[in-house]
Amino acid sequence: MGMHVIRYLLLVSFTLALAFPRIAYSDDAAQSPEPVRIGTTQSLTGHYKEFGIEQLRGLQMWAADVNARGALLGRPVEIVYYDDGSRDAGAVSGFTDLIGKDEVDVLVGPYSSSLTLEASLVAEKYDVPMVTTAASDDTIWSRGLKNVFGADTPASDYLNGLHVAADAGVKTVAFIYARTDFGEDLAANVQKTFGDRGLQMLLVEGYAPEQRDFAALARKLGQVNADLVFGVSYLEDSVEIVRALTREGVKPRMLGFTIGPGLREFADQLGADAEGILGVVQWLRSSRQPGAQDFAYRFAQRYGYHPGVYAVIGYSAGEILEAAIRLAGTTDHDAVREQLRTMYFQALIGSYNVDDTGRQIGRRNLVLQWQNNERRLVAPEQLANSALIYPRP
Repeated sequence: MGMHVIRYLLLVSFTLALAFPRIAYSDDAAQSPEPVRIGTTQSLTGHYKEFGIEQLRGLQMWAADVNARGALLGRPVEIVYYDDGSRDAGAVSGFTDLIGKDEVDVLVGPYSSSLTLEASLVAEKYDVPMVTTAASDDTIWSRGLKNVFGADTPASDYLNGLHVAADAGVKTVAFIYARTDFGEDLAANVQKTFGDRGLQMLLVEGYAPEQRDFAALARKLGQVNADLVFGVSYLEDSVEIVRALTREGVKPRMLGFTIGPGLREFADQLGADAEGILGVVQWLRSSRQPGAQDFAYRFAQRYGYHPGVYAVIGYSAGEILEAAIRLAGTTDHDAVREQLRTMYFQALIGSYNVDDTGRQIGRRNLVLQWQNNERRLVAPEQLANSALIYPRP
């Protein structure tokens, strides 16, 4: 699968040319300012394509917004990207070309902890600042890198919102997970996450990421009979786990997953079986967070459907880089890196505030529940728009 680069440059529109003549298109290239080039690889094909496409569209929408406002430091923003094919090797090759061939100014990370672990080493090798997107593995920030700054909630903090389980009366937990870097990292922290709340772990079990037959696992979960079954999963496996539980007649009092329940497709595929299922997400358009409704409306106008959280993460990565570049007054790597390390910023996804390693410490995830075929926010309390239903119907 060959990779291609697509350069995304606004300012060729006649309307924008009239509105912003100082950065309008000119036949004389010497009169046009050099763009600020933002480089990224995203998974446009392969296992992660649904998430990679969303992140890229969010990033592209941010670039369009910046250019419509009048550019960045007087320069148009250009998104330069490769398809990494959902492969580590694709990310490494793509980021190497972005830096060496395309000479981008700064970087936005790919989808997933796995790809980011490799891509971040390229950023460090060439000393180019990178803002990561949906990547939570704490290992990314435990290696002494100085160029990698997280926008996502770290794995060790990822499930903190599930205190709602203990508050509702859950006593026992069965924890299942896809054996990805993300899943392994959450599994390593699961005893602290739930044990600190006084909950008893009855089962911790991983499965192959490509597994789709969960009959045996469903029977084991039935035997364990935990109050809460929680899975670190993606869309397809979470849907198949619910189907397997239904076929085996296993109905835990509380059932939840990462990623899958945050997507509309989850309920579209499961129908009534999605009712009462929890999801841990970074963002929800129905929340009362600043800018959520406006972004969702404009994204739907642009792309024809409502955005998921990964579009928001892509947009927010652009916002974070924009803030750092504006504060630095330059795209010089040292100056931008210092701002990314020290600044506090409120992005669409939430607070940006990193520690000395670049690890995100300013954010907490949200908990939703499918109620009446809608995603309703049930935690944290100050943002919730519905009460938790427990036990699930």
